[in-house]
Amino acid sequence: MSKDDRAGPVVLFDGVCNLCNRSVRFIIDRDPGGVFRFAPLQSEAGEKLLEQYGLPTENYGTFILIEGGRYYVRSEAALRVAKLLGGGWGLAYAFMAVPAPLRDRVYDYVARNRYKWFGRTDECMAPGPGIEERFLE
Repeated sequence: MSKDDRAGPVVLFDGVCNLCNRSVRFIIDRDPGGVFRFAPLQSEAGEKLLEQYGLPTENYGTFILIEGGRYYVRSEAALRVAKLLGGGWGLAYAFMAVPAPLRDRVYDYVARNRYKWFGRTDECMAPGPGIEERFLE
């Protein structure tokens, strides 16, 4: 287990995807205790974590949660994040009862169309003041 795993859950995201960046913002806004940390998949820290867990380093089509020395992808990652956010967001975890192939089919459809529907940026999200310490270097 790396030092990064012991410090709390890490969200790896497509740093040039507007939907992904909004999702990170959503998590940050609902995580005032600063439990979650983040790294764009395209960053050095993101690539190191992908390599550490034996995940592909050239495909940025999924959202990844690293928690407790394990990784979760696609719908399971998103639902685990909702659960960890707690409050009403934790209720979304009930969707884990839906079979993973069905959940992931919906996830994959959105992931395939995210640039078309939400756009993309030319460079990875730069964390603003007050949250930069939550992004891995």
